[in-house]
Amino acid sequence: MLYREAGDFKTRYSDDGQTFPIKFDRMGYYAVIAIAFGIVPFVINDYWVNAVFLPFLIYAIAAIGLNILTGYCGQLSLGTGGFMAVGAYACYKLMTSFPDINIFFHVILAGGITAAVGLVFGLPSLRIKGFYLAVATLAAQFFLVWLFNRVPWFYNYSASGQISAPERTVFGIPVTGANTSAWASYMFCLVFVFLLAWLARNLTRGTVGRKWMAIRDMDIAAEIIGVNPLTAKLSAFAVSSFFIGIAGALFFSVYLGAVEVGEAFGINKSFLVLFMVIIGGLGSIFGSFAGAAFLVLLPVLLKNVLVGTLDWPTDLAAHVEITIVGALIIIFLILEPHGLAQLWRVAKEKLRLWPFPH
Repeated sequence: MLYREAGDFKTRYSDDGQTFPIKFDRMGYYAVIAIAFGIVPFVINDYWVNAVFLPFLIYAIAAIGLNILTGYCGQLSLGTGGFMAVGAYACYKLMTSFPDINIFFHVILAGGITAAVGLVFGLPSLRIKGFYLAVATLAAQFFLVWLFNRVPWFYNYSASGQISAPERTVFGIPVTGANTSAWASYMFCLVFVFLLAWLARNLTRGTVGRKWMAIRDMDIAAEIIGVNPLTAKLSAFAVSSFFIGIAGALFFSVYLGAVEVGEAFGINKSFLVLFMVIIGGLGSIFGSFAGAAFLVLLPVLLKNVLVGTLDWPTDLAAHVEITIVGALIIIFLILEPHGLAQLWRVAKEKLRLWPFPH
């Protein structure tokens, strides 16, 4: 069979410690990257981009960010929506204040500003943890939404209170605004997903990631062996907020184009990203992608079936859709609490041992 270690030997420790030590896995990874960059942009249309690909890519970045904090460092957070709002409003202020700077750098800087805000709200994690930390981050969620609603400077004193992304280009190609092509917005978000996933994978496999996992497993024991809880927890909050801020900036500028903070970045957004992490699998980069795909594709599928095929009223279909998604989440967590990533690991292990899986 193809999926075997037999004959796939290593002569260096660096080869043995790579992300995909099995050749079949590496070939699959390269194939996915080639299809994503070389084929998908030429076959997608506006519907597929707006309904599936853009939300999947942006939510995957947010899920990776939350997974770094919750899955790898063990710090529960319910403030994801608020931190996405920080990234969105930071990107908006940068785009309107410095129109000559490329939007790529605006998005990166928005992530950096969100990381600084995340550091501030991560300070309580040095004294509290668990449920109490979740409540503290929930308070950050409500405070940030209130702040962006109440301070007109953040939305440039607009009468409607909304922020709208001005048109910006990359290499002369519009990536925000009404003239943006489907493939251009897809490619712009895909580049960020590729770079940030690569960064997250290397961080979690390195010294920083091992410190996060030591704090997650037992913070007292980690401190005894030399891990500094201050730097470990705050670095997790900063890196997580950086990823989530970039997701918020892309969500506003590339996906929606115009947002109102209460509707776009409310508490529902925080729970949605948290469910993605839980369903996909805590402590897994692949699980972040799997959870985002699950909660983006399932509602689209249900809507097409209930409204498009069965011709149900839109409001009734929306309520049934929420009920079905919630029931599936509960059932899934009962049957496999470790998420889709664990199912993927089990399937690969059985394939490696086939035809004698245990």
